[in-house]
Amino acid sequence: MAQYQAPLDDIRFVAHDLLGLTDHYPTLHGVEPPDRETFDLMLEQGGRFSEQMLHPLYRSGDDSGCDFNGGQVRLPKGYRQAREQFVASGWPGLTAPIRWGGQALPRSVGIAINEMMCATNPPWVMLVGLPSGVMMAVEAHGDEWQKQRFFPGLVDGRFSATMCLTEPHCGTDLGILRTRAEPQADGSYHITGTKIFISYGEHDCADNIIHLVLARLPDAPTGTAGISMFIVPKLMVHEDQSLGERNRVSCGAIEHKMGYAASPTCVMNFDAATGYLVGKPNEGLKYMFVMMNDARIGSGMAGLGLANASYQGALAYARERLQMRSLSGKKNPGGAADPIIVHPGVRQLLLTQKAFTEGCRALCLDAARYGDLAEYGADESIRKAASHRLGFLTPIVKGFVTEVSNECVSHGVQVLGGHGYIREHGMEQLMRDCRVSTIYEGTTQVQALDLLGRKIMLDQGRAMNAMIAEIDAFCEQHQVHTRIGAHAQLLRGKLADWQALAGEVGTAAMKDPDEAGAASVDFLLYSGYVLLAWYWLRLTLAAEQKLANDGDAHFCQGKFKAADFYFARLLPRTLALAASIRAGGSSLMAVTDEEF
Repeated sequence: MAQYQAPLDDIRFVAHDLLGLTDHYPTLHGVEPPDRETFDLMLEQGGRFSEQMLHPLYRSGDDSGCDFNGGQVRLPKGYRQAREQFVASGWPGLTAPIRWGGQALPRSVGIAINEMMCATNPPWVMLVGLPSGVMMAVEAHGDEWQKQRFFPGLVDGRFSATMCLTEPHCGTDLGILRTRAEPQADGSYHITGTKIFISYGEHDCADNIIHLVLARLPDAPTGTAGISMFIVPKLMVHEDQSLGERNRVSCGAIEHKMGYAASPTCVMNFDAATGYLVGKPNEGLKYMFVMMNDARIGSGMAGLGLANASYQGALAYARERLQMRSLSGKKNPGGAADPIIVHPGVRQLLLTQKAFTEGCRALCLDAARYGDLAEYGADESIRKAASHRLGFLTPIVKGFVTEVSNECVSHGVQVLGGHGYIREHGMEQLMRDCRVSTIYEGTTQVQALDLLGRKIMLDQGRAMNAMIAEIDAFCEQHQVHTRIGAHAQLLRGKLADWQALAGEVGTAAMKDPDEAGAASVDFLLYSGYVLLAWYWLRLTLAAEQKLANDGDAHFCQGKFKAADFYFARLLPRTLALAASIRAGGSSLMAVTDEEF
């Protein structure tokens, strides 16, 4: 199995040289701002934990999977010990408020570290990642009793958590969910229904599991307007934090999946289980989106981590594997053949991986920075503007990053050829596990509809236009720059076309709503390519400054050449996407059911 080395230099480059996160942290209110030394120390600790603890469990957990017997789920060997070490090191409380025993660090710190953990064991990361999302939703909308009862256990690691949305008859369309909530005399509710695809709905690695469940009250309106949110613990929690009787919630089965074999995806049955209403009745879907949007950024990071792991494995193999001679003459005259990294076809695969992973890292961490500002900005205007920008970026992070990550892990298999297709080198596991990233928390198609329909059309283009204006001003400022001037001029043309495409689709959709759906995925991908081009311009300038300050020449030159590759070989994909968008929906919608 390919070794993984935490990309600390690359993460620090984005965090410090590009985004200036440790200068950004003191502007936030309500968090503890880490300085650069502390940030780097936490990165190093996270990288070491990922390399030494999580990575060795990745293959073994995939081999053994989870054991289900009589409603009980046993996780793979070593998972409990890894979680215990994670808890002992204080990681569960990294971004949690101090009043609950947390460290109150900005969320972008955790997201930066999360990439390395996702790269080395994404099924395990789900086990420890879900509680923070649950806390975000309850912190925003729950009452004081709920926080005092459940937060201490989530922060100190005694409890894990889930979010329970999907049902056997409905996935993304939560408006038709059937789980019921019956009010009780003591103010609690009895929750009855079945939820499926619940990650870590049952397991043996925590004392308790806190389920966040969507259900309907008896008098609820139909559709999404009638959904409420409830806290349903596996074991009842007493005021002194001791655990009581088992609640009426059980695991009926676990799914057999393409990947993530070490993560139990559970069928959860609620049989008049005791639950507690979070916030107001019928507001549950809105509340759940606090957690869902955080999970969507997490899905993007999972894809990014796996793509980087695949790149590392492919690059190491390409440097060592001898096969054929270079078309331009021997590069390894003392050997029987040249290493495959000299061949243009292999270099194209590797550079595509490099350009996507490094560009997407900048996009994801910048989205995390906006998340910090949206939650902890110094005043309401800053929080509102950041929330608006984050809302626009989220479907792109979830949709585009996971799609190109799947391309990257596929390229990793291809670089290794037959050795990539067998289990020995671990590349096929990366590909299987990455595949679900485009499905989790709303498929790419759902993200595309969200971007085009909600974040652009319903928003009347405000967020998009603000983004375009910012990028255009940057490009105008640098259009005569020696290194990036030509790229900046090219990007200005793409911005104009991006804006025109949005207008054309919007006009077509007013006549036929299916036009928006027909264009949405290609439009999301177009958006991602344009944004990554902007980040590559900024990465290039940051590398130029780093080189001027005696930074590592190979590191900086690698950024310059990856940017050139991106503009020469990847950004032109927008031409085909634009043609597809402008082709309209007639070729999709003209086919009858019988003609498929």
